[in-house]
Amino acid sequence: MQLRVVTDQPWVVPADLLVVPIAGEPAWDGPLGEIDRRANGELQALHAFGELRAKRFTSSLAASGAVKASRILTVSVGDPVDLDRETVVHFAAAAAHRLSGRVTSSMAVWLEPLTTLAGGAEAVAMLVARGVVEGGYDPATIYRENVKTAPPILDELILIAPAGADVAGLTAAAVRGQVIGEGANLARTLANRSSNDVSPEVLAEEAWGVAEKHGLWIDVIGPEKATELGMGMFMAVGQGSDNPPRMIVMRSGKKAEKDAAGRHLAIIGKGVCFDSGGISIKPSDRMEEMKMDKTGACTVIAAIATVARLAPGTPLLALAPAVENMPGPHSTRPGDIVKALNGKWVDIINTDAEGRLILGDAMTYAERLGATHLVDVATLTGAVARALGDMVTGAFGNDQAWTDSVLEAGASAGERFWQLPLVDDYLQDMESWYGDITNSSGADGSLVKSGLFLREFATKPWVHLDIAGTGYYRKTKPFAARGASGASHATLVELALAGAQPA
Repeated sequence: MQLRVVTDQPWVVPADLLVVPIAGEPAWDGPLGEIDRRANGELQALHAFGELRAKRFTSSLAASGAVKASRILTVSVGDPVDLDRETVVHFAAAAAHRLSGRVTSSMAVWLEPLTTLAGGAEAVAMLVARGVVEGGYDPATIYRENVKTAPPILDELILIAPAGADVAGLTAAAVRGQVIGEGANLARTLANRSSNDVSPEVLAEEAWGVAEKHGLWIDVIGPEKATELGMGMFMAVGQGSDNPPRMIVMRSGKKAEKDAAGRHLAIIGKGVCFDSGGISIKPSDRMEEMKMDKTGACTVIAAIATVARLAPGTPLLALAPAVENMPGPHSTRPGDIVKALNGKWVDIINTDAEGRLILGDAMTYAERLGATHLVDVATLTGAVARALGDMVTGAFGNDQAWTDSVLEAGASAGERFWQLPLVDDYLQDMESWYGDITNSSGADGSLVKSGLFLREFATKPWVHLDIAGTGYYRKTKPFAARGASGASHATLVELALAGAQPA
């Protein structure tokens, strides 16, 4: 998709479609009134009819009259007082998603009504370009050709900026947004692919292709080496499947090299390519969704590629422990005791609490590779979805300054996080008769206890992001198709780029 920034009036820009943001109840004066006048009053008529509404992410298609674009699409952003970065991303994604099944090759987006956002026109340009890319994604096209209900593939995106805007600066910002959107879509495609298509070995092959494409160092650790290294928790999960586990390690920059912020950042993603629950088998209802349990791994693989595109050579580690959690003759049983890479003995009470096991060994290994700061991303607990739904990611951390940095990156990326407490009093519920800690202790406080378990494997500043609610949508949103959402990808990219050397 070609990007172009212009500073013309919105009604004189030729395109297949002009996207007009509606902030609050529309006032038919100024530029919006002029667009409506040139469209022969069509927008006011739709408003009076109840088709054009102020409710956020509602939309209407109108004939264009004398406006140079062939059609006009309005997308509402709600009360302008509440305009934030997430809303801008979703506004643009809703515009692209609204075109599902339509034939359009060029889209022009009028930015001026959004430029009250903190960061001004450059922030809006970046977020709109990203949103258009993400909103144009449809997982139905992964396995099928000629999906008639998919959004159109745009040849050109035109951003209409206010008069006097810095066109070069806005273009650079828009390109950055486009690259971040493309990275999110890569993560979504990997996550959406079925389990008979993407095994741990295939995910490692995909990561290898990403590494070769973007000049990244990669190492893939198989079962023999993982056992030799002492990754007892990782192997306890992976040994039950005929598809052997793979610990995927990717690096940008030199070994243990510090970035401009003085960090050697490691991003770690849970890669359970299918989660049956193992011996502690899950109910059959919605078990098909468990192909999504690899979403964290897909996210960090895509994120390091995105960072490499935007700031090549930025020091960054990405670890993706990839397994299948299956019942079988070699599966770990409830009550088995295994030794973690950091030396702790873990009493596995529930084999369906497997994500924390593979993440714990990956976190220890990241520190051995020189990581000074850790962030893990995982579809870890159903409890976080019950507590926060599908629009807010739960966050835990062992260092408040580092947690604040991650949350600030999330705010910059337009993603919502809610910090949850690590309550030390709950640790007594995780005591084992035979080991140092159990991996599960029942439903009460299970969300907090998942964070407490992971904290046992971090000696450096660490944050855990539980995307079990936000990682994929069970139903279509105005701004997204069903399936993987790309949640936390942009946050990880913003976090890593904070340590990039100035251009």
